[in-house]
Parts: sequence; C-alpha cells; structure tokens
Amino acid sequence: MADIVVTEFLDPGPIELLKQKYSVHVDTDLWNKRSELEKLVGDAIALIVRNRTRVDAALLDEAPKLKVIGRLGVGLDNIDMEACKARNIVVCPAVGANAVAVAEHVIATTLILLRRAAYLSTSRVAAGEWPREELSRGHEAAGRRFGIIGYGSIGQHVGARARALGMHIVAHDRYLPPDSPVWANSERASLDEVLEICDVVTLHCPLTPETRGLIGARELARMKKGAILINTARGGIVDEQALADALRSGHLGGAAIDVFSTEPIDESTAAIFRNVPNLILTPHIAGVTIESNARISTVTVDNVLRELKAAGL
Repeated sequence: MADIVVTEFLDPGPIELLKQKYSVHVDTDLWNKRSELEKLVGDAIALIVRNRTRVDAALLDEAPKLKVIGRLGVGLDNIDMEACKARNIVVCPAVGANAVAVAEHVIATTLILLRRAAYLSTSRVAAGEWPREELSRGHEAAGRRFGIIGYGSIGQHVGARARALGMHIVAHDRYLPPDSPVWANSERASLDEVLEICDVVTLHCPLTPETRGLIGARELARMKKGAILINTARGGIVDEQALADALRSGHLGGAAIDVFSTEPIDESTAAIFRNVPNLILTPHIAGVTIESNARISTVTVDNVLRELKAAGL
C-alpha cells in the first residue's frame, strides 16, 4: 500500500518529487473505481485529487492515517470539509495556480460574444458565404460595464484584463470588506446592481449552499437586454433551463458556459442546450492549459510535502 494516492492527472515532474521520500500510487482513473480507492487509502497519509474524486465521510472512514488532501484546483465542493475538519485532515487547494488560464478564457469568450461570434465564421466563409452585414453588428469591449460576481484571486485576474481593454469593472463579493484595497479601481455593488447595469457578467464564486441556484430565472430577467453571462465557476450556480430560455427568447445576447450541474454532461442537460443560439459550451477546461497544469501540480505537491513535514512524516 502507498503513502500517497493520486486519483487524477498530475504532472510527472512533481510525482517524481513525491517519490524521493514516499511510496506513491498513481491511477488517473481511480476517481471512478470507488471500491479500489477505498482499499488504497487504508494506509495513505496523503491523497491528491481533482474535481471528479468524491471525498466524503465514508471514504475518510477508510483512511485512518490520512493527514492531508491536496486539491489539484480550487473548488472544494467534491470534498466533505466538515468531515475533514472532524478528523483533523488538512485540505490544500492550489489557490491561484489556474487564475491566468481562467481569466484568459473569460476574456476570449467575452470578445467572441460581444462581436456576435464573428470570429467563428470560418466554415461559412470557406463554403463561399459572405455574411459581412450579419456579423457587423457586434460591440467593442471598451466602455462596457464588466460585472464580476466573486472578486477573489481569479475574479481580480479577470478584472485586470478587462480593465486593460477599457472596460469599467463592477464587482460583488459578500466577503470582501468595503475598505479592501481591491475596490480602489473597481466599483463595489450588490448582486442585483451588477446584474442590472452590466453588459457582461462573469461568475467566480464557489458552489456552496448559499450560491447554489444563485442565478435563476429572476436574476436572468434582471440582467440588461442583450447582456452576456459567463460561468467558469461551478454548474450548480446557474439554473441551466432558465439560461437556455433567456437565450432563446433573445433577452440575453450570449453566454459562455464551462461548467455544468452534471459532469460529464448527461443527455438531459445536453438536451437543454441543444440548438440554443449565441452559446459557447466547453467541457470544464477554462482553467486547463499546459502551463496551468504544471503550476497546479507543483503547487499541490509543495502543499502536500509541507503539511507532511509539519506532521513529522
């Protein structure tokens, strides 16, 4: 049995660093082999996971020696934090490691949707079409209000890039105090105010009982006609059917969705979004690049090694 169990993709370099002191079991499909995982964690002092591995109280009961969980990413909705706390297990997310990748994804999809998908006309032009008039009704980013819900590390990275394009940043974060220095060059607003005045709204909050269903039919109706919604946070934050309805009706001008209530997406969710106009769908890859994977892997392994050293292991 191994000291450290890795259930999803981790860059090879950091794995070798772990092996210098500990025995390591790596199986990138282990998240989907529950009974095998339960056996392997029996002797483990550390567990390294991404977002697919369900770390609940039942799994932790099988891991009496576990001291630390390294999260390859920042979302913690797949980990029972209360159960970890009760067992004195430290959970270490890779805070900030994928912020650049997510921010660039948000800006890229913002520009595409503001220009009414003009950048996606390759197949039509190659087929001999010339939809110049149709695709000439897009908007510039400069001068637009850019709304950010959740103004932590990733939200601030997004804001900096939007500001560089000449956009006015309006943000909502229930945890940032009014005197925080981040408000020096950003407008602080309530959730409803962000929805009502912004041309683009992007979500960067965790999935918690308070944020589940945060953006539903009521909130979408409050958004400006023609506004754009981007979600790279968690799927459960947005009511998917209500979003599809808002796009079909023409109330929203576009949406970019990278996360879903069920992942991988199932047929019922796929049916909701099928043939919906002005919509970009991606398979939870906003924060995934070669560079971000390397940073996430390094930060996670460093976190795990630090905590094991602190525990005297």
